[in-house]
Amino acid sequence: MAVQPEGTPCWADAMFSDFEGAKRFYGDVLGWTFGESTSEYGHYTQAYADGKAVAAVVPPMPGQEGQSAWCLYFAAEDAAATARRIREEGGEVLMEPMKVGDFGTMALARDPSGAVFGLWQAGTHEGFEATGVPGAYCWAEVFTREPEKSDVFFPAVFPYQVKQIQDEAIDFRVFELGGTPVLGRMKMTDDFPPEVPSYVNVYFTVDDCDAAVERAKGHGGILRFGPMDSPFGRFAALSDPQGAHFSVIDGTTAQGRMPDMTVV
Repeated sequence: MAVQPEGTPCWADAMFSDFEGAKRFYGDVLGWTFGESTSEYGHYTQAYADGKAVAAVVPPMPGQEGQSAWCLYFAAEDAAATARRIREEGGEVLMEPMKVGDFGTMALARDPSGAVFGLWQAGTHEGFEATGVPGAYCWAEVFTREPEKSDVFFPAVFPYQVKQIQDEAIDFRVFELGGTPVLGRMKMTDDFPPEVPSYVNVYFTVDDCDAAVERAKGHGGILRFGPMDSPFGRFAALSDPQGAHFSVIDGTTAQGRMPDMTVV
């Protein structure tokens, strides 16, 4: 795939203390296979769906052990310039832009509401080799208790257009690039335990949502929500055995009318 426009979700990875356990879990739930890893890059290991790179897993460096979480990376034409905008708009740069061999340049940041995300300035590694197919990334949403902060921050950092779903039951926005939806923003309700911070929820495509949920539960995963039918497909929210939240969706089973949206 070609280098994506600024602000496009382009890669996802996660750190797991039980590295081999994570490979077994996602290998069965999402059908991933895994590439070789070397100590030169901390045993960073790419995951593949049908031979295409779709994510990566990595064991923690000494002293970095903790609860696992998926990190979504947004494409940046100039990671240093994007990092400056993040600071200017009230965000926090957790890791300064760092060149990773000839693969590209990465940075880690946190939005003003507390959601952690990454930046990726592509080199030889351009990002996802496939999206929207079984096992691959397809969508993401910023879950936050302070939507007013995220709503100002993300369109200021990235060239997003913004739409609001007209539904009194939920507070949900969509960020678009050139008319294409690339990211959602969901206000967290009281259904979320108070200890769960703001985070970016990553969706992976599956060919059968219910079967994927059963596989996840069989490997120690926790069902958080669903499975539920929607105009976008049948989906469910899960946590893996090491605490990383993610969702699965089968987009071929969409039901119901698409929600009305207004430009903000």
